Amino acid sequence: MSDATRFAQVLGRAALRIWADMPRDVQEHLFEDAVAGDEALRQSLAVYLHDHHPRTAHPAKPTATA
Repeated sequence: MSDATRFAQVLGRAALRIWADMPRDVQEHLFEDAVAGDEALRQSLAVYLHDHHPRTAHPAKPTATA
C-alpha cells in the first residue's frame, strides 16, 4: 500500500469520526470534493452520512399550524 493510499484512508476515517462536529460549510465542501460529479457515489455517501450523523440530516420541514 502506498503512503498516499494509507494517508487517504486514515484521513477519511478521521473525517468520518468527527463529521458531526465539523461546521456545515466544511462538511459541504468536503462532500462535494469527495463525490466529484459521481451521482451514484453522491447518493450513497449522502445516505450513509445521514444515517450515521443525524446533525447532517436536513432540518424538518415546518408544519402548518391552524
